[in-house]
Amino acid sequence: MAHEYDLSPGEREIANRFHQLYYDKRLGPDNHRIWEQTRWMGFPVLKTPADLWTYQEMLFETKPDLVIETGTYASGTTLFIAQMMDIIGKGTVVSIDLQPLSIRAQHKRITYITGSSADSAIAQTAATHLPQGGSCMVILDSDHTQAHVSEELRLFAPLVSVGHYLIVEDSNINGHPVYPSFGPGPYEAIESFLREHSNFASDRSREKFLVSWNPNGYLRRTR
Repeated sequence: MAHEYDLSPGEREIANRFHQLYYDKRLGPDNHRIWEQTRWMGFPVLKTPADLWTYQEMLFETKPDLVIETGTYASGTTLFIAQMMDIIGKGTVVSIDLQPLSIRAQHKRITYITGSSADSAIAQTAATHLPQGGSCMVILDSDHTQAHVSEELRLFAPLVSVGHYLIVEDSNINGHPVYPSFGPGPYEAIESFLREHSNFASDRSREKFLVSWNPNGYLRRTR
């Protein structure tokens, strides 16, 4: 069945070729890939500006009380979310990572947790930051192997509020359409998850900018 956000085969080929160029192309004196050179207020953000804009739209529309992020890295996305919450006027961010880096953004809305996002105790600790009756959004951006993402989905999907989003990042790897040699990853974990969880649906409208690091990965909880 055709979807209102489907592209023609020719259009999809153009979008995929640009996606591959943007993902693989190295520029500048350090020869880093384009997306590795993206910054938010000086902190690295390993995303496309299109996806960040999409996050801003989603945060404004849903106004979650808590965003749980797995995979902090250098905290650029964490700070971006916190500052969007400043504008909206509500919400906090809990960001989980194995590595406690010393140089990360500090903000009154941010709490960092050190540990594995596949650890049920860590997930339970993150959940304690959700106020009673509050709403929660989750972003998964840590280890991208299928097994790890599947475990994150098992732990964090129940925390997502109805009408809010569970975002599975980097589902573009393993040939969707980049990094074909990666092996089963987020995209494959999403497919398995959606087959087993009818209370979530992929929101294709969040891919309206044609190139997203998260194809099929904007999952909205419907009930």
